[in-house]
Amino acid sequence: MRINRRTFLRSSAAAGTSLAITSKAAEGLLAQGATDRPGSGGGTSSNAAAPIPASIQALKPMTAGIVPITNDERRARIEKARRLMTENHIDAVILEGGSSLFYFTGVRWGLSERPFIAVLPAKGEMAWVSPAFEEERARELIEIGGKDLRTWEEDASPYQRVAQILKDRGVTTGRLGIEERMRFFIVNGVKQAAPAIDMVSANPVTAGCRMIKSPAEIALMQRANDQTIAAYKAGLATLREGMTQGDLRNNILAAYRALGAQNGVVAVSFGKFTAFPHGSITPQKLREGDVVQIDDGCQVDGYQSDITRTVVFGKPTQRQIDVWNLEHRAQAAAFAAAKPGVPCEAVDAAARKVITDAGFGPDYKVPGLPHRTGHGIGLDGHEWTNFVRGNKTAIQPGMCFSDEPMIAIYGEFGLRLEDCLYITESGPKFFSQPSPSIDRPFA
Repeated sequence: MRINRRTFLRSSAAAGTSLAITSKAAEGLLAQGATDRPGSGGGTSSNAAAPIPASIQALKPMTAGIVPITNDERRARIEKARRLMTENHIDAVILEGGSSLFYFTGVRWGLSERPFIAVLPAKGEMAWVSPAFEEERARELIEIGGKDLRTWEEDASPYQRVAQILKDRGVTTGRLGIEERMRFFIVNGVKQAAPAIDMVSANPVTAGCRMIKSPAEIALMQRANDQTIAAYKAGLATLREGMTQGDLRNNILAAYRALGAQNGVVAVSFGKFTAFPHGSITPQKLREGDVVQIDDGCQVDGYQSDITRTVVFGKPTQRQIDVWNLEHRAQAAAFAAAKPGVPCEAVDAAARKVITDAGFGPDYKVPGLPHRTGHGIGLDGHEWTNFVRGNKTAIQPGMCFSDEPMIAIYGEFGLRLEDCLYITESGPKFFSQPSPSIDRPFA
């Protein structure tokens, strides 16, 4: 699994990381968050001892009734993966720690230089390769996918173990699917241990399964979205003149904790820096008339939310109202276009047309919409597939996406409204209701 803004934040916080940074740019990163989305990190607070705001104190946990994915559902996923392997002439797929391994097996395993690998053959029992000293922990974690666990000592090769499993399953030639986030040194090691096997993308299998969410997955994502809206409501109620990004971020994170949400992350931008799609490293303080943008989400049983709300602190100008309303129409146009059977690129085209017809752009030029209209979402905040030009993939029931066209006007402000949706047989449905107006961020 790649390191993104969320995984970096979680790992850094867990490790109690402390950094000594002297450059101006690095100081900005420390103040606003050392991630690829600067305002999402460990922002400084203007008053670290400030009392918890009343809007956050009033929150109650939103964890009752959460139903995790069952082992029976994971077994059904494995069988679907095998069908897709057969259809795509793939003899086996290998996985390491990350969202796909968790998706199929429920096993969470952190990445290190020591490979921990699952081998899923099209035919035959699944098998595992683990460092020998981790065997007991591995056996604790493995509930489905077979008990064939091969271990390797520190001076041995884990890749020979993988090659032997493939041989034992009758795979000495043919095609081995590589999960897209698997690290190169593992792929290279397996290739050297099994040179007669062709390495191919496992995307037809992994993305083929993961793109279509079950009702259980959608229910978990719905709860994550509900928690995020509740945290944002409480956080935006704390806006005050002179507060820093870190102040607002810390308030929203406190709201997530009060709600019982897992792994909450939020990116915060004020004023002209809201035009930066993923924030700026420049420290910011809130002033009357500033545009305020908050983005990101939390997890429920690993499933993600991703919501952006953009408001104005104080009375908005007519310019801010007009651009906000245009953004609102673009988001609505994307939603209306997201029907089963329609190619994904048509959704991007619908939102982009609204914005370019108003004189912005064209294409990805700014002022205008500088990025795709939406991305897939599930166990990863960004996963297959995307609302982007050139993507001919037909929209299908069970797919989940963000709907987030943006209007970026550098030197002035940026406006992005983001809500995620899922596709039903009759059309799209939002997980969170879009903002009704610039002064009403919540429906």
